[in-house]
Amino acid sequence: MNTKIYKIFSAVMVCCGMATSFTACSDDFLEVVKPNGEPLEEYYTTEKALNEALTSAYAPLHWPDWDNKAYNDLTVDAEIMGDDFWVGGSDNTDNQHWHRLFNFEADGNNTLATLWGDFYSGIKRCNDAIKYAGWEGKASTQFRKSMEMQARLLRVYYYNILWHYYGNVPFYLENLSLPYTAPQISADEIYNRLMPELEAIIASEVLPMRWEAGESGRVSQAFAMMLYAEMVMYQNDSARYPKALEFMEKIIDSSEYSLNPNFANIWEEDGEWCEESIFEINYNDDQAQRDWGDAALNAGGSILPTLISPNGFSDDIWSGMDGWGFLPMRMETYNMYDEGDLRRDATCWDVRGYTYTERYQDTHMWLKKYRPRLDNCVDAGPSHNLNYNNNKRIYRYAETLLNAAELILQTGGNVAKATGYVNQVRIRAGVETLKDVSIDDILTERHLEFCGEGKRYFDLVRAEGIPGVTQKATTVLVPDTYGYRTNSWTASKKHIPLSQTELDADPTLVQNKY
Repeated sequence: MNTKIYKIFSAVMVCCGMATSFTACSDDFLEVVKPNGEPLEEYYTTEKALNEALTSAYAPLHWPDWDNKAYNDLTVDAEIMGDDFWVGGSDNTDNQHWHRLFNFEADGNNTLATLWGDFYSGIKRCNDAIKYAGWEGKASTQFRKSMEMQARLLRVYYYNILWHYYGNVPFYLENLSLPYTAPQISADEIYNRLMPELEAIIASEVLPMRWEAGESGRVSQAFAMMLYAEMVMYQNDSARYPKALEFMEKIIDSSEYSLNPNFANIWEEDGEWCEESIFEINYNDDQAQRDWGDAALNAGGSILPTLISPNGFSDDIWSGMDGWGFLPMRMETYNMYDEGDLRRDATCWDVRGYTYTERYQDTHMWLKKYRPRLDNCVDAGPSHNLNYNNNKRIYRYAETLLNAAELILQTGGNVAKATGYVNQVRIRAGVETLKDVSIDDILTERHLEFCGEGKRYFDLVRAEGIPGVTQKATTVLVPDTYGYRTNSWTASKKHIPLSQTELDADPTLVQNKY
């Protein structure tokens, strides 16, 4: 497995973590000084010190799965609103906000409240890193420029998550002063502010298309291009489709990435940062420091495998550990794969025939991509459940190919070329190739390829703006025959409710109409 950056470094700059509710915090966090009283301007002059600030900006990537307040792993957050998984847990009050979101009946007290603080904290840290990178000192110009672009790109990514979920949020590119609030602007305006910033980062060509193995975990030019395509396609911004397609083809033509010949290997420890991986969030069990009570600000592993595993289960790969029974897979998801599709057994963890403690909505089918293994937490110390080393895959080259295929069709390009990109993915999966693909075909391929990776729900939502496709949120996210989901998705559900805590802290915030 490749060396992972920032694997044991605890965040240096600890802030209250909220953007619009700083008024509830002490102002002391704004006065960051070294214990010996060294001023910031004198401290952040070396590459070592600046890298500490940049590491701090990366740290919030790790927080959502458990940030001491809630379990909000982004994979689970997205998948429970889709059509492939149930919520699970002990009953329908266990992590009740997930159950309410699943049934499209969330409110200010039942929403993804902690993502707000996690990623506004990330934005604050990025702003700090950008500022420090601009100071004169001993660090080389090249280092400071790379640091600036990494922090700017991370900042766009953090806003992208807030934009996807909440839509209408406060926006700022410089850290706030009293009263620590920023104007809330519309989702469309957030998009319009972020895209020129992202285009400028890409145009600078400061970041490499792919980092060397020892630097795996840093955001790259390919990451920026994938983020660009994701945002453009989610916004259905046809004016930017040609540029997004250009970026996908630059990744393809760079030869820096390719499909891993073995789909199942992608999800194994020695498959991390393989030739297919454009970006992963690094987790590590070596000397992992995450523990009950201080998870967010300590480095280490992921709690996701614990969250999404059967309770009391034991086999020759994993035994003597807990599983909390969230995110059981629907049987319809298993059945959507053709018998010979190699992705099925790499995606679906079939434990029919095993005896264990069944929890709510249990189907004896689970997500295998992030299944727990003892080997993945063997070095974690006492809190194994919090410190699995399963990296979270964010962007893969397979998505580059499918993005390119869809964008070709959206721009009236060569259908044969688009079909060829899709068939590269299908050939790797061991299924027959297609002829003259449609956007519906591509959405189906994305469904099969990225099941359990947090993309399906957003595909269904963005399909609302694509004429002629049949897979849309309004037609798919409807009541099920089991009686678990009783409400249907509507356009008003695109943006989830803001937390009541944030509304109370800043009376100028306006709640989303959900």
